[in-house]
Parts: sequence; structure tokens; C-alpha cells
Amino acid sequence: MDGSIAGARADGKTDIKLTVSNKADQPFVKGRRKFFRYRDLGMQAATGGKLRAQVMEAITGMTEPTGWHTHQCEAQFIYILKGWVELEFEDGTRTRSGQGDAVLIPGGMKHNEIATSDDVEILELSIPGDMATKPCDPPEGRG
Repeated sequence: MDGSIAGARADGKTDIKLTVSNKADQPFVKGRRKFFRYRDLGMQAATGGKLRAQVMEAITGMTEPTGWHTHQCEAQFIYILKGWVELEFEDGTRTRSGQGDAVLIPGGMKHNEIATSDDVEILELSIPGDMATKPCDPPEGRG
């Protein structure tokens, strides 16, 4: 092995740009879920689309599950900053994750968000940064 770093240039540096995201400069906006608002942390632009990072904050707790869906990405990572979220997965795993808990969801894995606390706040990362959400049928035997 030559000791090189994946994505590194000949000079040993990467094409990733230093980025500082200040809360005051990154307002929350509406996004894919009506019960959340989202704050982009600027990582997608800084990494040339390799990574997306955002904070999701509850406007209200969920009133109904999101429905089964997948994400078109390599992986989605969530870290619970505050509150809790309940998730179920195609392999039968069901979890209630709270403050300090983390979940790594492989791209394309069917999952369903069942419920959240009224005050949930989540750090979400995805690789690559451009992550599409696609509704899907529930896993066999589940509804």
C-alpha cells in the first residue's frame, strides 16, 4: 500500500473545503417532512456533494408515521441531540432512540418513522450528499 488517502490530490490534500457553519447564519427552513424544519450545515457544498449534514428540529411531534420508504444514498446517519424518535426497519428491528443515540441506515433499506417527541432534534448525515427519499411498499407481512 502506498499510504495515499482516498480522494487526496498529489499534494496530499483533499478537495474538501474548510467550512464553519454558525447557527446564526443558517436559518431553519421547511423540508421533506411537514413536522420538521431543517438547518443545512453547508457540508454538501464544501465536499463537492460527497456529504450532506443538517439539523432536523420538530415543529410538532409526529401525528402519524411517515410510511415505509428508502433513501437513495450509500448511508444515512442520525444522531439524536434532544428528545427521541421511534423507527422500524425491514429486518424487523424496531427502536426508540433518544438523546445521545445514533443510527446508521444503509442506503436502500426500507424503514418507517413511527413517532417522535415534540422536542426532537436530530443531526443527520448522508453520503453522498444528494439523498432522494422514495416511498415503498412495507416489507412482507408488515403494514
